[in-house]
Amino acid sequence: MGVIIKPIFTEKQTAITEKFENRYGFIVLPDANKVEIKKAVEELYNVHVERVNTMRYDGKQKSRYTKSGVVTGKTPSFKKAIVTLKKGETIDLFSNI
Repeated sequence: MGVIIKPIFTEKQTAITEKFENRYGFIVLPDANKVEIKKAVEELYNVHVERVNTMRYDGKQKSRYTKSGVVTGKTPSFKKAIVTLKKGETIDLFSNI
């Protein structure tokens, strides 16, 4: 299994990618470091990575009301990486769908 789990397709990440055309977001393995993320993106998409920023997110407590009472749970924690490519390079994330 690779370091990259999936690319991020949210409204916030799309706005960042539209503002800075060479930045992309990925969900990565929690124990992956910046060097491993850089190598994985370069090998997978054939681009040159300039910088990698990582963020860890803890899972959130969620609860909802049902007929049988209150159901509580937790969303999973994850690690996010924002990858900045060299000037003029792009990744076509929809090419292999």
